[in-house]
Amino acid sequence: MLWRAIFAFLALPGVVAFAVPLVLARSQLNPAQVWPIGLIPLICGIVLLLYCVREFYVAGRGTLAPWSPPRHLVTTGPYRYSRNPMYIGVGTIVFGWSIFFHSRQLAIYATCVVIAFHLRVLFYEEPWAKQNFADQWQQYRASVARWFF
Repeated sequence: MLWRAIFAFLALPGVVAFAVPLVLARSQLNPAQVWPIGLIPLICGIVLLLYCVREFYVAGRGTLAPWSPPRHLVTTGPYRYSRNPMYIGVGTIVFGWSIFFHSRQLAIYATCVVIAFHLRVLFYEEPWAKQNFADQWQQYRASVARWFF
């Protein structure tokens, strides 16, 4: 299962939060325009993402990938405060890149990513959780916000 978790990490947030932003930024890279303040949200997002991936692996006994989802509802760690902290982490990483590279193109990409995450949560993940975790999901949903509010 460890290799599936590593592959899922590299294939999903690895591409969305690292590969695509770096490819987009490469075409605009000007070291004189780099804003180091962007490292703050970037690093915070990475820490949050890694914490969430760990919770999926340890508490959920699965991965973040749809082909190997958690077998148990994850309600520990950052999931005590938000039902979707992994998406918050990835969004924070991408916005961090947009600040770091001072890139409007990356800011637009980050906005699109966050909107796509929200739609995925509404139309796929929440119905899936309701179907697979029934009463436990309803209780969790009633006590923890989808995002932070």
